[in-house]
Amino acid sequence: MSHADNNILLAGIDAGGTSFKCALSDAGGNILARQRFATVLPDDVINSCSEFLLAEAAAQGGKLKALGIATFGPVDVDPRSKLYGTILNTPKPGWSQTALRHAFETRLGVPVNLDTDVNGALLAELQDGAARDAQTAAYVTIGTGIGAGLFAGGALLGKPLHPEFGHIAIARHKDDPFEGACPFHGDCLEGMASAKAFTARFGSPAELPADHAGWQIEADYLAQACWSLSLSFRPERILLGGGLMLADHLLEMVRAKYLVRSAGYLEQSADQIAKLITRPAHGDDAGLRGGLYLARQALS
Repeated sequence: MSHADNNILLAGIDAGGTSFKCALSDAGGNILARQRFATVLPDDVINSCSEFLLAEAAAQGGKLKALGIATFGPVDVDPRSKLYGTILNTPKPGWSQTALRHAFETRLGVPVNLDTDVNGALLAELQDGAARDAQTAAYVTIGTGIGAGLFAGGALLGKPLHPEFGHIAIARHKDDPFEGACPFHGDCLEGMASAKAFTARFGSPAELPADHAGWQIEADYLAQACWSLSLSFRPERILLGGGLMLADHLLEMVRAKYLVRSAGYLEQSADQIAKLITRPAHGDDAGLRGGLYLARQALS
């Protein structure tokens, strides 16, 4: 690294429906400072993040050169579009039509590279995480909402748009009368299996024992999602991230439900399924690492 590189600082934001995670790093991606802000109204959270990043950059004595944002959606991710970086019609109150990229570019005075939270997380996992040896991979986040990023043929799929996998139709579990939490589709995948939907009918995930029936229902929906990905996309890795996956027992339940649902069709053994469906190596930092990856891209 040159002397000039020592003064370069990069910023990354994992813009989630519950919180915005901000980080400042050096040119090599080493995180120097981080902070989390609740996802309140757009102006408030944008100002809080901007003030933090500018103050930390000044404290480090370096020059902030770029910001990468891995954001919840739906969002315009086409750099050729007039609305690039704008949150579209979202269930998140007050956020539809928020020009997220433009607001940060104006506040920070640096180039801003923006993509979805799952695309950013997937790029980070492909670089040095759980998908680094894969040619095809999917990253699914199960948080306030559900989204997926897909990678094949050396590129993210769906460009210049992005997948909206969280809104696929799923088969309702026989023991689940819940109407669904999605304001658009009711009982789509996000409406039935997001952390918001889970909490609405079962209570706080952190307070539920592993043998609570709600986990089996959740695992069934997530197994359906993984099965749909396997049949339509044939990924080498399906990475399950997001807040709900912090429950240690859930991953193994999803694998078991997937094995049953597959009925031997793809001839996948339990060991192969365990390699296929796994957690991101960067854990809860995958989206934040994705933001920093996008910041480095902005300089190339």
